Amino acid sequence: MKNEKKRLSDTVAALKELYPSAECALEWGGVDPWRLLVMGRLSAQCTDARVNLTCRELFRVYPNAEAMASAELSELEALVRPCGLYRRKALDLKLASERLLSVYGGRLPDTMEALLTFPGVGRKIANLLLGDVFGLPAVVTDTHCIRICGRLGYYPESEKSPEKIERILWGLIDPIESADFCHRIVFFGRDVCRAISPRCGECLLGERGLCKKYAAKSKRGKVRGKA
Repeated sequence: MKNEKKRLSDTVAALKELYPSAECALEWGGVDPWRLLVMGRLSAQCTDARVNLTCRELFRVYPNAEAMASAELSELEALVRPCGLYRRKALDLKLASERLLSVYGGRLPDTMEALLTFPGVGRKIANLLLGDVFGLPAVVTDTHCIRICGRLGYYPESEKSPEKIERILWGLIDPIESADFCHRIVFFGRDVCRAISPRCGECLLGERGLCKKYAAKSKRGKVRGKA
């Protein structure tokens, strides 16, 4: 466990070198937390780029929770349709907006327990909100995090349970670094550790002995040199 904590600490440091500015890939503006809740829900089985594009028009039509709570469901569905699963997502967003206003007076709560009571909000979105809105320790186990940390060797690559992976990472990472680590690993997953055709020959983590999959591929002579 001690060695794994040190390896993850070194991984955090390496990712800081690659991505000094740890920013959320969802462009919510940093002003109204409700917008990040909306974008987090839309991001399920959808790319962040698509969510960002869709929300430009969505927030023009519904600029705040009050407007979305009063929305005609069919109109809301039409706007979020590009993000997929649009009927379920639209309903969740309308109900979540209503709950934010009626139960919390429009102010997003800052506890995991309260956030999980919002329709469509699971631990991934709740952790995203806790980390980005409130600056609290948070581990966002999205698809990039699950894939990459498995490849790095912190758990078997066959492990796909977000809740179990969250618990594993909580036991290894410095809580202060947790939220920013998850943002950086998203960009690393897009640039280098891709789901298909990962660029292992250009991987700083592999070069520094921080990736067990890289080490295994190197042993078999299957890591190509840098381009």
